[in-house]
Amino acid sequence: MDNQIGLLTNPAPLKMRWVMVGLAFLATVLNYVHRLSFNYLSADGDLRKLIPDDAFGYIGTAFFVAYMISNAFSGFVIDRLGTRIGYALCMAFWTSAGLIHAFAVTPLQFGVCRFLLGIGEAGNWPAAIKLTSEWFPANERSTASGIFNSGSALGAVIVPPMVAYLGIQYGWQATFIILAVFGYLWLAIFWFTYYTPEQSAKEAKARIIPPLKLLKTRFVIMFTLSKTFMDPVWYFVTFWIGRYLVDVHHWDLKQIGWYATIPFIIADVGNLVGGYFTQFIIKQGVPIPRARKIAVTIAGLIMGSSLLIGPFVITTPLSAMFVFGMAGFGYTAYTANSLAFPADVVPKSAAASVWGLACVGTGLGGALFQSLSGIVLKTYSTTLGYAAAYNILFIGFGAVALIGLLIMLLFMGPLVKNKELHAYVDAGVEPVLM
Repeated sequence: MDNQIGLLTNPAPLKMRWVMVGLAFLATVLNYVHRLSFNYLSADGDLRKLIPDDAFGYIGTAFFVAYMISNAFSGFVIDRLGTRIGYALCMAFWTSAGLIHAFAVTPLQFGVCRFLLGIGEAGNWPAAIKLTSEWFPANERSTASGIFNSGSALGAVIVPPMVAYLGIQYGWQATFIILAVFGYLWLAIFWFTYYTPEQSAKEAKARIIPPLKLLKTRFVIMFTLSKTFMDPVWYFVTFWIGRYLVDVHHWDLKQIGWYATIPFIIADVGNLVGGYFTQFIIKQGVPIPRARKIAVTIAGLIMGSSLLIGPFVITTPLSAMFVFGMAGFGYTAYTANSLAFPADVVPKSAAASVWGLACVGTGLGGALFQSLSGIVLKTYSTTLGYAAAYNILFIGFGAVALIGLLIMLLFMGPLVKNKELHAYVDAGVEPVLM
């Protein structure tokens, strides 16, 4: 009943909300284009010769260490500066970091480039969440989140053929330069288009809640811990699939460019299905908090079980891509709902901060499991072969996903408004910045 009353008392949704979430969608596409281009360019060819497996794992760790550091403050900065300035700064920083990849020649230099990229890219999701909290009512947020987050899977779809074509035609250095041009173009369009709607401006600019106060809440702590286990699964799919196809199935960059899009097309469907499924059952009368938990449970089980059974069902490259795809589908369906968690629980002025803090877990888990993945492959590929070494990773990441899901379901608590945090903002207490 409370859900229906809330829908009736909220202001009518604005038509421009679809334009704004479209901009967030395009930013997320570009985020993943910059993030994954290095992984595919270094899977085969001249760049592969410079980057052995263990170095590739450590370079991935550099990205996630930066991602973790940035998430500790990026959401807070975006809440402070506002969506327009905060989002623009993030895009400018990560696009420039992507550009300087063209001038790196050693693993250490690439590690520095990936570190800088991680600093900038972490801000995309806090900024996009703040955008959706400003433009969309609660019952539409999972759908809106699914739309903008589908840019991650679409970016992953675009990268293999785009990078294969550009890398083969123009070389890997020119590829990084060309990709940067698209980022600067988005930046110009966003700067002259975005504004915060009047009905959300006051709440979005409310006094900022200090990070330590947010970190004292059960929701933020457990959400962060769950993401330490859930999110690295997606990075296993996106970061390692190119090398997997080269190492196990002996594909070259051209073959990867044609066929490695399949898992990410499957994953992209998860964004839309996961978001719309929740919106659908809310319309059937399921309370919003329960609907979110039902959706993430189904999605998390799909993600974990797909990887656990991978070693037993993979017999061809196509079957491997289907396993990767179903794991990605589960992850994106889960993410379409988890992106809506902060706005369900905390004031809009803290939505970006909470997501950023929770994504410290993403960076920590990503850094840890990227390094472990490289070590596992280097250790066991020489004795057991690459296929067996990757099977260890399939089983490990499947188990990790289920651990993250259990933390979310058993320890995070209900997804309802935190009365203490809302009262803190409403009382007008001036926070101590840190």
